[in-house]
Amino acid sequence: MKHMPQVIAMMTPFPYSIDLDATLAEARLMMDAKGFRHLPVMSQGRLCGMLSDRDLRVAAAPGPERAVDSPLRVRDVYQDEAYTVAADTPLDLVAQTMAERHIGSAMVTRGGKLVGVFTTTDACRALARVLRERFPPPSPGTHAA
Repeated sequence: MKHMPQVIAMMTPFPYSIDLDATLAEARLMMDAKGFRHLPVMSQGRLCGMLSDRDLRVAAAPGPERAVDSPLRVRDVYQDEAYTVAADTPLDLVAQTMAERHIGSAMVTRGGKLVGVFTTTDACRALARVLRERFPPPSPGTHAA
């Protein structure tokens, strides 16, 4: 009998994070260099929340409240109530919650420590794998109907 996989089996191990007091320019450089769209936010070794590429885009939009000589920091724009799950949480529960809340990522922890991030990209990879297992491509030399 097959069992529901845990989120840890499909997550992206995520050793990268950004400090709460880092500048948004530092965060953007890290995200661009690594190809990330979500970056966990830490302060003194404690997980605080999540910074997304959307947060950075919104912060970069011009507005009257932004002082040109005062660079924004991660603490000014990050999401402090990010979705966090234990590493052994069933994958279907995580995916369903993300869909219901319209969120793009879940921070995965074990023993209170960040061990990874499960994103919509990870969910799409998992779905593709399940579909290939359930509906294998035709063998070479056979024709699809």
